[in-house]
Amino acid sequence: MTQTQPALEITGLRKRYGQKIAVDDLSLRVGEGEIFGILGPNGAGKTTTVECAEGLRRPDGGTVRVFGIDPYRDRTEARQLIGSQLQESQLPDKITVTEAVNLYASFYPSHVDTGALLARLGLTEKRDTRFRRLSGGQKQRLSIALALVGRPRLVVFDELTTGLDPAARRESWRLVKELRDDGVTVLLVTHYADEAERLCDRVALIQSGRVVACGRPDELIDRSSTVPATAGRATLDDAIVALTTGEAA
Repeated sequence: MTQTQPALEITGLRKRYGQKIAVDDLSLRVGEGEIFGILGPNGAGKTTTVECAEGLRRPDGGTVRVFGIDPYRDRTEARQLIGSQLQESQLPDKITVTEAVNLYASFYPSHVDTGALLARLGLTEKRDTRFRRLSGGQKQRLSIALALVGRPRLVVFDELTTGLDPAARRESWRLVKELRDDGVTVLLVTHYADEAERLCDRVALIQSGRVVACGRPDELIDRSSTVPATAGRATLDDAIVALTTGEAA
């Protein structure tokens, strides 16, 4: 049987900044239509890995392929495939929500209905509001809109729900599931184990630039814990601690 082409395939990725090794022989494979989580402590290499996948950084070694193409070498083509919500992003203070979305839409030969996108993200009433007057949560939702406007096949969310209140966080989770249901592949970088456990089909735990474990959340819980997952006591958070520190969950 012919194996389908992965949405993202990283093999032996290496990246250093001066003397610091950020990513060290890292490999992972993300299937099309998956919600794939990347977790790990600060400085583990998560963001560098994602930036190489997006074509924003040139790897020092190894290969990265997004639907079969090199995202750094073939950046023009990659931009039509990848939508990115960055961990930190900034727009001109005076640009309005509608202006920002229309500007990003103009970068693509085909884009979504911008009015429908704003409605989906609860930004219709803020469409004429300038960026500087948006709340933190509204800026986050605008960032998501800009990531989705070009009909991407792979969407990268880097710390999607950081700083959001509980209601906005749950709304973001609903959106991620809807994207997967629409056939979009989602790469979710998060510090929140409960978020990954709830949303992700599979997760990779990264530590010191390497993948230390990869699998379905329930698999990682079973692998790391002496407490049966069916008992309802062990969590993915427990698994992360056990797999990255050696402590029993």
